[in-house]
Amino acid sequence: MNKTILKWPGSKAKVMGELNKHLPAGKRLVEPFAGSCAVMMNTDYPAYLVADINPDLINLYRQIQEFEKPFTALAASVFAQNADEESYYSIRKSFNDDAGMTLIYRAAYFLYLTRHAYRGLCRFNQRGGFNTPYEKQAKPFFPVEEIQAFAIKAKRATFICADFTETLAQVEAGDVVYCDPPYDGTFTQYHTNAFAEIQQRQLAQKLNKLANAGVNVVASNSETTLIKDIYAEFDHHFITASRSIGVAAGKGKKANEIIAVSRQANLGEVAA
Repeated sequence: MNKTILKWPGSKAKVMGELNKHLPAGKRLVEPFAGSCAVMMNTDYPAYLVADINPDLINLYRQIQEFEKPFTALAASVFAQNADEESYYSIRKSFNDDAGMTLIYRAAYFLYLTRHAYRGLCRFNQRGGFNTPYEKQAKPFFPVEEIQAFAIKAKRATFICADFTETLAQVEAGDVVYCDPPYDGTFTQYHTNAFAEIQQRQLAQKLNKLANAGVNVVASNSETTLIKDIYAEFDHHFITASRSIGVAAGKGKKANEIIAVSRQANLGEVAA
């Protein structure tokens, strides 16, 4: 398993062994919900279109893609010089209030905040301010090797800040679509726009349309009545996964998940 840059609730890193069984071969993997990029880092597609509605997440990935070495040096310095709770809140205030901050500094601060935030939670208020509290750690981890590996893989990727509607409009023949949206019945305020039942239904409608047009589509979500209903035309596979946020959070806590696979999917070896 290739580890990711971010500590990210809901990351697919620990379930890639199971998920890869259901991801078909294709010329490009399209991901409308980037998250920690665990799927990109643990598959081997010729190309990737990776999107997210969170501009800070996409900026982080672009800065590493384009400026790996200066970004790594800057981020390492931020980590080394700001190792306590007071520093965390000072960095968070600057991140939220400094409209003139350069993109590379903003990316370094974003990495710092998510690595020092409570359980790695990336949470924004309605004003767009990062508001996750500090979590005391023995020694916060600086992911230098993960940054290096990401920079190599990112040479195959295009990163865009877009919602799922805009991203799915760019799907082409031969693409594979994998969607890992905020899960039904769980915390969804990873950005200023929440993801409720109406968005779940809109996403499923678009994925069903793509599947009916012959595109290979795979989607992950909670095993709920709603999800099984809106993906009724897909094959359903069930797994359990660890939870670090929400009702099921805690040591050893597991939650049931569904992997919905379009029925015409042509499976092939794509795992890294």
